[in-house]
Amino acid sequence: MYFIANWKMFGGLNSLNSLHKVIKFFKTFKKNRFAKIIYCPPSTLIRPMTKKLKLTSIEVGAQNCHEQESYGAFTGSINPSMLKSVGAKYVIIGHSENRAAGETNKIINLKIKTALKSNLSIIFCIGETLNEKRKKITKKILTKQIQLGLSKIRDKKKIIIAYEPVWSIGTGLIPKSNELSEIINFIKKKNRNSKILYGGSVNSKNISELKSINNIDGFLIGGASQDPKKFIDIIKKTYN
Repeated sequence: MYFIANWKMFGGLNSLNSLHKVIKFFKTFKKNRFAKIIYCPPSTLIRPMTKKLKLTSIEVGAQNCHEQESYGAFTGSINPSMLKSVGAKYVIIGHSENRAAGETNKIINLKIKTALKSNLSIIFCIGETLNEKRKKITKKILTKQIQLGLSKIRDKKKIIIAYEPVWSIGTGLIPKSNELSEIINFIKKKNRNSKILYGGSVNSKNISELKSINNIDGFLIGGASQDPKKFIDIIKKTYN
């Protein structure tokens, strides 16, 4: 099971002190061989976090990247090879917050291709808006995002798909169990070699319900991952 911590725009150097609790817990956690923890902090923390986690099995990823493979005149941007050079092993691409800011399926596809060339594993986010859900076109939207986002990518072994319904992110709402099970199975059939995660208001209160869904391979966790106690509770309850 994957537990991916998306810190979003959170954290300074002092925030890394919170990792000690997670490191200590994971070393003694009896089922740690069945779990993979990945932290995706802001780019400013990737290097120091990598150093902090050096002697652990916990890995580090980035939250986004530029689609350009080489250096270029893109102020404020960071390409995959730069992320790789400071210790990142994963990168989140296609998050709804970036899609809302104008990131298209075409750009997402270019980013994934470039990141794969830098030997990064991809956490590829897909999901429908509340309006699209109400129109009952969720599967159509997800199919389009998958087809265009992964266009002309043959080897998908390094691609993890995170289903994050846009209407669930930060709202405290999660899909009904039967609906989520149907969607996860739908995505799984289209991407048999990929791990399928769920993201969107994952917390220690709803994890017991979420873990019961067949075919979920882990969770992409936002706000709750910033608090070590809440993050640890999520991992513990997944295996209880």
